[in-house]
Amino acid sequence: MIWLLLSISCSVLIFIVFKLFKTYSVDNLQAILVNYFVAFGIGLALSDGEQHPLNLAEQPWFSSVLILGLLFITLFRLMAWVSQNYGMATVSVAVKMAVIVPVSFGVLYFGESLGAIKLGGILLALVAVYMTSYQPKKMKGSAANFWFPIILFLGSGFLDAFLKYNEAELVPAVDQSWFASSIFGMAAIFGLFFVAYQRIMQKQKFELKSVIAGLALGIPNYGSIYFLLRSLSMRGLESSSIFALNNVGIVFLSALLGYFFFKEKLSRLNLAGIGLAIVSIVLIALAL
Repeated sequence: MIWLLLSISCSVLIFIVFKLFKTYSVDNLQAILVNYFVAFGIGLALSDGEQHPLNLAEQPWFSSVLILGLLFITLFRLMAWVSQNYGMATVSVAVKMAVIVPVSFGVLYFGESLGAIKLGGILLALVAVYMTSYQPKKMKGSAANFWFPIILFLGSGFLDAFLKYNEAELVPAVDQSWFASSIFGMAAIFGLFFVAYQRIMQKQKFELKSVIAGLALGIPNYGSIYFLLRSLSMRGLESSSIFALNNVGIVFLSALLGYFFFKEKLSRLNLAGIGLAIVSIVLIALAL
């Protein structure tokens, strides 16, 4: 369970760092690019040393790294913007509401169990996600406000399910660190193209504070994925339960930190959603 707690903590730290980006006027794209190089370096340092980046194309999971790398850089940019403009509770809920995708995948593809208690916990988690994120004043106006949560839902859900598929079918336990670092490395490569476009078309200079911000973001970012992969490889825990606990835990902790430390306003419905999230965590834990 320690791996799951560490993954939740790292994921919440990501949202906190995103909030601080806005406070210190950090360029999101530049910091995210640096963050992926940092995460790639950490993963490379933690690998067994026998793997070489030039051998990456020979791995059975190379195409998965390409897909996940592109997803990481695009979804991360969107998460940063939503976190800064909507709040930690909203972005964590919008992203983690996607728990239904990997949970359904675990049940349908791997034949994992879905008893009444677990099903009740998952359904309550989805209701809690909606109640915690419902902020009508921030959702009015632009049509984009409607699509952002949907994009985050679909993208994050596919990302989690695809990570589970690779962990179970393609990536040996000994290669998990290399696999995680390769995803970050590929995201960094895609990020270079985005930053180059920004530099050429928008004449925007690369700032030193982006490097510092990227360092602060890269460490918990790597931890969130690496610890999640370790959680998924633990015996006795089904991926559907792990994803549900992970996602609801992130929503609950993000909402509390946003309320107490960043003074984000939460309605009675939002607070009730946090309470319901606790109940869902207990139910899912009982079904383990």
